[in-house]
Amino acid sequence: MHRVTVTLPESLCARLDDHVQARAYDNRSEAVRDLLRGALSAQADAVTGQAMGVLTYVYDHHTRDLAARLMHHHHDHHALTITTSHVHLDHDTCLETAILRGPVEALRAHADGVLGQRGVRHGNLFLIPVESAAAVHDHGHGSTAHEHLHVKESF
Repeated sequence: MHRVTVTLPESLCARLDDHVQARAYDNRSEAVRDLLRGALSAQADAVTGQAMGVLTYVYDHHTRDLAARLMHHHHDHHALTITTSHVHLDHDTCLETAILRGPVEALRAHADGVLGQRGVRHGNLFLIPVESAAAVHDHGHGSTAHEHLHVKESF
């Protein structure tokens, strides 16, 4: 690791310390690393190749044909989806999450198709860069060659 010295105004440093305490970081460096990773990951081109994704969105289920449109969109992209969950927040609003895996471009296109629907109120796609690696070892069922996903260092 490289050591970097940063000078902060007193008010910003106080907010950083509050953040460190609220999130139970061991120190400021851990907090700053996470904040920097988050800021850099928010850039559109930060993650490329293969990724895991978490798509979350809130929608009004009374919006005309929205539930059917969302279902058809998910079916059109079924190869990207590992699992989904659906929660009724109130009489009008639902929260859905989808755990996704695939090429980043395909995950973004799928998310854009969901988040762009009329009636979807809030939403976000969180991407985790991964790479696949061949492995041969025993998981208790004998040794066989198979693929494992490994989280890549973002930065």
